[in-house]
Amino acid sequence: MSIPLAVIGAGFMGGNHARVLAELPSAELVAVIDRDEQRARRAADEFGCAWATSVMEVSGRVRAAIVATPTETHRELALEAIEAGLDTLVEKPLAPSVDEAEEVVSAAEKAGTVLAVGHVERFNPACLDLPRFVSEPVFIQTRRISPFTDRVHEGVVRDMMIHDLDIVLWLAGSVPARVTADLAASRSSTEDLAAATVVFESGLVAQLVATRVGQDKVRRIDVIEHDCAVNVDLMRQQITIVRQATAEYPSTGVRRLKEASVREIPYLEHRGEPLWLELTDFVTALNDGRAPLVDGRAGVAALDLCERILAAGARD
Repeated sequence: MSIPLAVIGAGFMGGNHARVLAELPSAELVAVIDRDEQRARRAADEFGCAWATSVMEVSGRVRAAIVATPTETHRELALEAIEAGLDTLVEKPLAPSVDEAEEVVSAAEKAGTVLAVGHVERFNPACLDLPRFVSEPVFIQTRRISPFTDRVHEGVVRDMMIHDLDIVLWLAGSVPARVTADLAASRSSTEDLAAATVVFESGLVAQLVATRVGQDKVRRIDVIEHDCAVNVDLMRQQITIVRQATAEYPSTGVRRLKEASVREIPYLEHRGEPLWLELTDFVTALNDGRAPLVDGRAGVAALDLCERILAAGARD
């Protein structure tokens, strides 16, 4: 069944959501909503749908809404959508603070509506396939590096690292017990570089680095298991599994360590644009009556860990 939806926000992210929904067979893009009428009109013309300046104007015509506006408006607009009885997907982070995020989750639970959070990296085909190869991680290292842009005013912890925190929490299956962090600002008023270590109750250690002062774009996750290493290149959407084959000192010649390893590059079952896969999961969840892959509680957990890292960085 085709789900009628509205996109709230006609900016950069709202335009991307509208683009995908306009082409998604299981969805019907009914309207783009923006408080700026001119922006709403332009987006509606581009994607061939109606426009509105508030959720109430489309009430009764849509079943679900995508909130793709600046973070500081997420709580207010998500609550409006939920109060209108709409299933809602909110771009990450779910809200400016954990308390506000909890308020949104509680409102959705009380209203009986579906709440999803737009942690789009979880829908990278390489991430979707990770549970096939990661079962008992003992160490996870992530690197998220980008060149500087003045388009985003949020610090790198909530803007960039939050993607990797969501993935690490998903893979860990445990509760963070200890957090340390270092933060640095070099080109903006918020942190442009963040390095954090999270130790989980299970013993898993995760080290995460995020910066927007790099010269290229890197998106990488390296997971060490007891019997292998799983290396994930999120840019190439590729997983490589490395297993030690031999490690010995040859008996002749100059004393040296001889090592050999086996590398496997598995075929990934999932293919496609992560945002397309995210919206497909949301619409399918509504049709099937199941929870979305990234629900409100996952959004709160990632935001809570962001706040702990920011607090630790401020102390250190």
